[in-house]
Amino acid sequence: MTTVSPMKSDTSNSHARAPVKRKRKRIQPLKALRAMRALITNKEDTAQVFVIIDALGGNANDRQFERFAASLTGQRILFEKRDLVKTLSDKAWLSSLPEGSLGRAYYDFMAEENLTADGLVEASEVVRRKDDDRTPEEYLFGCRNRDQHDLWHVTTGYGRDGLGELALLAFTYAQTRNRGIGFIVLMGARSTKRSLPQVNVWRVVREAYRNGKKAQWLPGADWEALLPRPLSEVRALLGIEEPVIYREVEPVSLEAEAAFKAERARQMQTMQAA
Repeated sequence: MTTVSPMKSDTSNSHARAPVKRKRKRIQPLKALRAMRALITNKEDTAQVFVIIDALGGNANDRQFERFAASLTGQRILFEKRDLVKTLSDKAWLSSLPEGSLGRAYYDFMAEENLTADGLVEASEVVRRKDDDRTPEEYLFGCRNRDQHDLWHVTTGYGRDGLGELALLAFTYAQTRNRGIGFIVLMGARSTKRSLPQVNVWRVVREAYRNGKKAQWLPGADWEALLPRPLSEVRALLGIEEPVIYREVEPVSLEAEAAFKAERARQMQTMQAA
């Protein structure tokens, strides 16, 4: 079984095309602000997350791809043209994995949350351009980054409640240094503080950021090889620490999340009855 190790360059046998050198991508703050307002109004509007990341990310994705393509694991994944979402959609295989494995924990998480592995595909299409000049390898990496989001939930221990999503984004910002993600964390923390005044939101965010800085680079992990392995072992291999502060306040966040969903359901019933 393949183990995870720090990414190393392989200049003698690179299967990937050299990354395309592009001009510095223009930042679009007004576009990001409009999308953030829409996201605050409806936090289920996941497409706005991709709009913000695209508007403020600059060349962060290019830098990540260069790092990925320079690693042995990245070169192997690109050469094999792997489709991570296809693997994560194989429910029969995932459910057959041993209890306690990453793959089985992922399967249980997705079933409990009523999610599908390709759930973010449609939302991400909002930022696809007609002049998209990414190479096939860059496109594969972009899709792989998007499709491993829920794997990160399972591996890091952050839930899908509002505070858990915010913490995972702080972890992600530490990993990717994408300013769009950082902006969402900043604005999201301010909003979450208002809705959870009894919680020290910034402590949760800081812990998640520190955990992201300490961990290995998750975008470059060989997730296909890790899925059958014990979750505890995967966390150790990737250097992922327990989210202690988040765990302490998670019940408060879950209670607030349940109340929010109940109120939204009531509003929907009222609208349908009108």
